[in-house]
Amino acid sequence: MVGDALALLPQVSDDYEVIVVNDGSTDETFAVLETLTRSSPHVKVINHERNQGYGGALRSGFLKATKDLIFYTDGDGQYDARELKHLLPLLARNVDIVNGYKLKRSDARHRRMLGATYNKLARFMFRLQVRDVDCDFRLIRRQALRNINLEASSGVICVELVRKLHDAGCAFAECPVRHYPREHGKSQFFTARRVSRTALDFLLLWVQLVALRRSSSAPQRNVRMISSEQSVANDDVRIVSE
Repeated sequence: MVGDALALLPQVSDDYEVIVVNDGSTDETFAVLETLTRSSPHVKVINHERNQGYGGALRSGFLKATKDLIFYTDGDGQYDARELKHLLPLLARNVDIVNGYKLKRSDARHRRMLGATYNKLARFMFRLQVRDVDCDFRLIRRQALRNINLEASSGVICVELVRKLHDAGCAFAECPVRHYPREHGKSQFFTARRVSRTALDFLLLWVQLVALRRSSSAPQRNVRMISSEQSVANDDVRIVSE
């Protein structure tokens, strides 16, 4: 995946970097990343001694960001980083975030059902208009991230991110992306402890961002589909993967 990113980025910008967050991996991830940093000066690595959760990994990557644009995706190979080229033309001057949405989820049936239920519940409870809240394939203006404070350490950071960007008055565009079967490794999410933690964090986040806010002072903006014929003017690009 890092190789795909390094192949694409020179085609869209001459100022870029690839950040990989190693969130307390116990396999050979550290050694592989050391090799990648030696082979390319554009690769930077953040190593967590202990696992800090999906949200913790994303927050570390975002804090390391220095470029004008931040693109992030998962490191398990289920998204193709090269499809970033489809998101870039949609980031017009009046758009702050391009949110990907999966054309078809390539997972086991039970994961597809749980994912669809979670997405519908999140959209309803948090009043979100994006089609796929849980699609970790996003292009965001760094300035937009500066205007919000992310706190979640679990996977609910995706809901927190979208809701807080919406409340900050940011404008969204959407882009379809492909989702591929996972060929290597095994997801660590579906354990009783992590699912329970995510469910609790989800409810606490809803109380914080919705229940305790009877009215929002942020301007309400609809998700807008921007023509792919529009282009981005000389913005920097970076990849953050976890």
